Amino acid sequence: MALFVMIIRKMVQNKWLVSSMFFGILMTVALVGTMPIYSEAILTRMLVKDLETFQTDKNIYPGTHWSMMSFYNETPERRVKMMSDMDRFMEDKARPGFGVPVKELVIERRTKSLQLVPANEPDKKSKVSASLRSYSDLVSHIKIEDGRLPANKPVDGVYEALLTSKALSSFKIVLGQEFLLKDDKIQGTVKIKPVGIFSKKTDDDPYFRNASLADLNSIFVVDENLFSQEFIKSNKVPVVATGWFFVLDYRKFELSNVNNFLDTDKAIRAQIKSKVVTFQSEFNAPTLDTIKTYFERSKQLSKLMWSLNVPVLIMLGFYMFMVSNLIVDRQKNEIAILRSRGASRWQIVLSFAIEGILLCGVAWLAGPFLGMMLTKVLGASNGFLEFVQRSSMTVHMNSQSYVYGGIAALTAFVMTLIPVLLATRVSIVGHKQQLARMNRMPFWHKAFLDVAALAVSIYGLYTFQKRLKDLTSLGLKSDDLNIDPLQFVMPALFVVGAGLLLLRLYPYVLRLIYWIGRKWWPPSLYATLIQVGRSNSQYQFLMVFLIMTIAIGVFSAGAARTLNTNTEDRIRYSHGADFVLQSRWLNDAPPPAGPGMGPSTTPAPKVIHYLEPSFEPFSKLAGVEETAKVFVKEKAAFAVSNGQGSATLIGIESDDFGRTSWFPNKLLDYPFYEYMNLLAVDPRAVLISKTLAQQKGVKTGDTISVSWDGVDGASFVVYGVIDYFPSFNPNPPVGSVDVTQDNAKGNAPMLIVGNLGRIQFQLALEPYQVWLKMKPGYSTSDFYDSIQKLRLPITNMVNTKQDLTKAKNDPFLLALNGILTLGFIISIVISFVGFLLYWILSLKGRTLQNGIMRAIGLSLRQLIGMLALEQLLTSGVAIMIGVFVGNLASRLYVPNFQIAFNPSSLVPPFKVIFDAMDFIRIYSIVSVMLLLGLGILSYMLSRIRVHQALKLGED
Repeated sequence: MALFVMIIRKMVQNKWLVSSMFFGILMTVALVGTMPIYSEAILTRMLVKDLETFQTDKNIYPGTHWSMMSFYNETPERRVKMMSDMDRFMEDKARPGFGVPVKELVIERRTKSLQLVPANEPDKKSKVSASLRSYSDLVSHIKIEDGRLPANKPVDGVYEALLTSKALSSFKIVLGQEFLLKDDKIQGTVKIKPVGIFSKKTDDDPYFRNASLADLNSIFVVDENLFSQEFIKSNKVPVVATGWFFVLDYRKFELSNVNNFLDTDKAIRAQIKSKVVTFQSEFNAPTLDTIKTYFERSKQLSKLMWSLNVPVLIMLGFYMFMVSNLIVDRQKNEIAILRSRGASRWQIVLSFAIEGILLCGVAWLAGPFLGMMLTKVLGASNGFLEFVQRSSMTVHMNSQSYVYGGIAALTAFVMTLIPVLLATRVSIVGHKQQLARMNRMPFWHKAFLDVAALAVSIYGLYTFQKRLKDLTSLGLKSDDLNIDPLQFVMPALFVVGAGLLLLRLYPYVLRLIYWIGRKWWPPSLYATLIQVGRSNSQYQFLMVFLIMTIAIGVFSAGAARTLNTNTEDRIRYSHGADFVLQSRWLNDAPPPAGPGMGPSTTPAPKVIHYLEPSFEPFSKLAGVEETAKVFVKEKAAFAVSNGQGSATLIGIESDDFGRTSWFPNKLLDYPFYEYMNLLAVDPRAVLISKTLAQQKGVKTGDTISVSWDGVDGASFVVYGVIDYFPSFNPNPPVGSVDVTQDNAKGNAPMLIVGNLGRIQFQLALEPYQVWLKMKPGYSTSDFYDSIQKLRLPITNMVNTKQDLTKAKNDPFLLALNGILTLGFIISIVISFVGFLLYWILSLKGRTLQNGIMRAIGLSLRQLIGMLALEQLLTSGVAIMIGVFVGNLASRLYVPNFQIAFNPSSLVPPFKVIFDAMDFIRIYSIVSVMLLLGLGILSYMLSRIRVHQALKLGED
């Protein structure tokens, strides 16, 4: 107990240091605990969004599960028992087992198909057949269009039923008409009479498995109770199948309950297959394949999060080591005295260990909850240090967060004990010797850790770039090669290695500065150079810490900006313009065959003739700034002197196209408009892709003939060779090899760009696309409304703005932006706390020295100037090194992030991008940190009293 009281008192005496230590441990636990929480939240959002897209695209409600059991030779008694058992299983086990709310459980019963004969003509032979069905709780989901609801028991021996309007017309009958159902297995006479026509109460009701009710076109629907009493229990009509249709609230799907859905699906299948053979069962869950892919994506996202957080975790570990070292430094004298008076090492270590356990334990309990708050910050990030009002993510605390947080707390505990273990090795004599040798070389320089870290990081960069080159040249996907996630750790190693290497050279730079102006330096500058030069090892921890912080911040900014900009550029390039429209052209092609009709007997013309619609209305659409006609013909045939082949032919009007299309600068050898001017010079002029020039040996000035099926060829002249062109991807198709060295075997896509007027005149007039460039701040809804008002017959539309929004909501891009933003914020906060803590302690430790300087005549202004110069030579230099190393690391390692995409589809090429606004943010935050720190330190200096400092020296 006495030891515990002593520890508490010691913590109170060092409350600021202990608080700083606790802050670092808490942020580490929170950051690590954020990973499973954020991973689950982002994957949940991704799952729900994809299910919504599935519903929109396929018009199928995704949260459904259908299972059916058919009967063959079972006895009626066994059939009743099987249905009863399965009904109980579905209600008691399957319903709660899915883990999400069940909106509906529809139980469906079916009879076999029976011959339908009019009751007034019992001997008439009929080829019309029908089946009877019942659905649980059907009445609350339908409305009666004509007639009435059927009775729940026979009426004068006749079973009443409902029909859809299509079933009524299909059977060619009227309401109220009685029919006999004939079959060898029917017991007695069974009569049925349709009494009502029904339809869905609401169009979007997921109760019905088929949204169009097409599966009920030859069905009589009878009351559920009547079906159970007359057909199942009394066995008057053979029941051949029963099914269970679950309608789940898929918006409540989360990564934590996806396994419940899969397990319940397996349980249902196993239960049904235990009662009937495989061919007597049927199952359908539209989202099953979609859900299964999320487990693999979850693993990928987890690796990505760990990789991106490693630099921040290293920095946090270094921070905790630095603060722990400061705490131990202040108590080294006490530790040395205790050791000299007989205290064992384990007793001293135990006292610090108990302190660490208290701090780490509290951080472990509170860290995951702080991680939940950080997760919400991550969810609102729209870019680097950009936040938007996005719908909140579903965030839950989970057990993995505490597991991860516990590992982080344990690691932090070990980091805090390392300085203690080193300090307890020294006696009081050794401690005094160390104080007299403050200018010793740090351990990492003795062990050449800087050189080792640089060597490993550069080797990792080399191997990664080699693999990336293979991905691109072979046309592979990023999943086709096993990319080690440790490749993303290399930037942190590079930052540490480069920073330590520059710090190794820094003392020589200080000596050079001192030597150059040793005859002219004023006393304050002279004293500062002496202080920094002779005590350089004291500043190493702080400088390394600041270098890592700033470098990681710069790297995060560069990575986030690069990923966001490249993603946007890739989408804009692939589309070519803000909107790409395709309208309907009148033509003489025979109309397509209707449903249920045979092939058209009208022979198709050899050449289809088109009538070009008016182009002027497109320029009058709301928000349109520029318009262009773009004719695209896939697989057009061409012939040159060295051979022939097929290429994509694009016809444009160069002036309009140049103003309308989107194309990045510096992607071609010359500005894009100069290539447009080449086309304008001569109607016969064409531009060809570099892939065509290489594979077929074509050069500028050669003649090329172009044609396609049913169209005679026309000659053109090559005026230029281009690497890229809006919407054209020159990379080989995925899964193929582009052997550019062997022109005969090269299979990369090829392109020919010519003048639209000549193509239409010499070749054929066929439908073209309409590309639109929109005005800044245009309204999409106004644009769509104007299309409806002008009644433009649009058959296809590509909306670049919509795709950009979709890309920004991609979970991997959200994760990247969120993690990099969070990493930078944590880096700056930790950096400020560490910076302030270090200098406050340093200033307190030099109270006597500062008092003597005031006593010998230095003014407060000169003393503050010395402090500012000292900060400039230490913190300022560290920040400059951090900016330089961060920029260099970004240029070298940010291209590695393109592995998150398919490198073979990255057009335009991936490039590192820095934005001035990002650096303004970083420099502003760092400047505020330095100025605030200098202000606090200046205030502390002004509070020093000379007589108190001298009295301290006497003591």
